[in-house]
Formats: sequence, structure tokens, C-alpha cells
Amino acid sequence: MGRLIVRRLASAVGVLVLSSMVIFLVISVSGDPLAELRDRQPPVPDSVIEAEEHRLGLDQPLVQRYITWITGLFQGDFGPSTTATRDIGAELTSRLGVTLRLVVVAIVLALVLAMLAGTVSALRQRRWPDVVLTPAAFVLLALPSFWLAVLLKQWGIGFNNLFGYQVFATVGASSVPPPDGVIAAVLDAMAHLMLPTIVLALVHFATWSRYQRTAVVESLASDHVRFAVLKGLSRRRIVRSYVVRPALIPIITIVALDLPVLFSGAIITETVFQWRGMGGFLLESITLRDTNAVLAWLLVAATAVVLFNLIADLLYAVADPRVRYGD
Repeated sequence: MGRLIVRRLASAVGVLVLSSMVIFLVISVSGDPLAELRDRQPPVPDSVIEAEEHRLGLDQPLVQRYITWITGLFQGDFGPSTTATRDIGAELTSRLGVTLRLVVVAIVLALVLAMLAGTVSALRQRRWPDVVLTPAAFVLLALPSFWLAVLLKQWGIGFNNLFGYQVFATVGASSVPPPDGVIAAVLDAMAHLMLPTIVLALVHFATWSRYQRTAVVESLASDHVRFAVLKGLSRRRIVRSYVVRPALIPIITIVALDLPVLFSGAIITETVFQWRGMGGFLLESITLRDTNAVLAWLLVAATAVVLFNLIADLLYAVADPRVRYGD
């Protein structure tokens, strides 16, 4: 198991380094961050443009710019912004905390619901749980995430107006000013988190529950389950150890691969509910042509993808001992 972890870590680091090179190259050739400055009327003096090129490092060769950028990352420096007063590192940290709060809760909720719904649907094929859960999953798959977000937001506003009390917060990640007291702060955070989390969780619950159902159905038809039945093992033990555990491999894989989709869904959800998270950070950075800020966002996203795939590789070994013994 130790050798497996070391090898997977080395592979993850290599993939991350290669990703940083590709990201930097693509962003560097995608456009001129000073295009708006060059096109101003009346024209901006050449000395001002040259000073900005020097400040942003655009007057250096591409390889030197990459080395400077990657070296600065190890010191917590994401590089200068096109907006001189903008601190990319500080803003990215605060925005990342907001998005992680949303994404992590949504992943946990969607995964728990998907495993329960998929397993129950597979164990009760063509009975009422399967008849209800399967069409519901297909309906959720057909709903665009932005439309679902808008629909839930309007429902939350209507619910609040109906009862004359703000149960669901529909704007922002927290109240301004924040409430006093620990309990009030926790309730305020929950009120802001509920609707965006439900949007993200429902969208991914639909896909993951179908994968879980298929995996459990295939596991039920396998030889080792028949052998366990012939041995006279209890139904609970068969379902837990011989059906659900082998079926974890597909759901672990799809959750790891769905992370980029989850981040893109978070961008839409944050925009609808006006959260100042990573989604808004990316859109603002693109509007400002802030290449270093876009690089920072893409690097964080790439790191998250690599990290989740690393966790998935390690979970394979936990769910299926053959992965450990065969490595």
C-alpha cells in the first residue's frame, strides 16, 4: 500500500507540472492583456505601455516568463494583475473558501443520495422505489442547471414572501453585516447555502445515481454473489460486502471525472445566487484580461482535478483489495 501511494503521488506531481506548462502556454498565446490599453483614444503614450509590459513581464521570453511565474507560486506570489491594486493571491484565497464551502457540501450530499437511491433502485428493480427514482433521475438530467438555479431562487423568494420571514437567503454567500453570535452565524450560513447546494447536488445526483444503479445490478448478477447466497450468508451481509462494496469502483471513478463539470456548474450557480466565489473570480478576470488571475484559477482547478483523481486511485485500493495486491 505504501508503494502504491508513493507511485500515485509521483504520477500526480508529474501531471500537475505538465498541466501548469500547458495552461501557461495556452493562456500566453490566447490574447494581449494590454489590448484595451493599446486601443484607447486618445492613444496612450508608448512609455506607459512599455512600463506596463515590464511590470507584467511581457517583455521577457516565454520560457523566462514561465520560470518566473512557477517560481513565484512556491512563494505564494501569483504574479502581477493587470489592475495594479488587485492582489490575486488574497482575492483567490477568499473566493476559493466560498466555492469550497458550496462544492464540498454539494459533493457529499449528492454522493450520499446517489448511493442510497441507486442501491435501493437496483435492489427493488421494477418495484415502486425503482419506478419513482428512475423517472425522477431522468427528469433532473434533462433540466439545465441554470434554469434549475433560477427556478429554485424564485421559489425561495416566493416561500419567504409567503411566510413573511427569510428562511432561504437568495443573494450572496453571507449576510451583510454578519449576524452576531455563533448560532446566528451558523443559521445564516445554512440559509445562504441551502438553495445553491440543492442545485448542484440535484444535477450530479441524477447522473451518479444511474451509475450506482447500473453497478449494483451488475454486481448482483456476478458469480461471487451467487456463491455467497449458496453459502447461506445473511442478505444484509451479502448486500454490504458482496454487492455494494464492489460497486463502489464505478461511482468513485465518475465522481473524480465529474469534478470539472462540478466547477463549471458552480460558476453558473454562483452567478445566479450572486456569490463572490471562484466563478465570479474567473468571469471578472476574463473581462479584465487579467492573464495571471486566469492562470491562477486554472491552476487551482487543475490541482483539484489531479487531487481528486489521486484520492480516487487510493479509494480503489480500499474498496477493492485486488488493486493493492496487483500493483
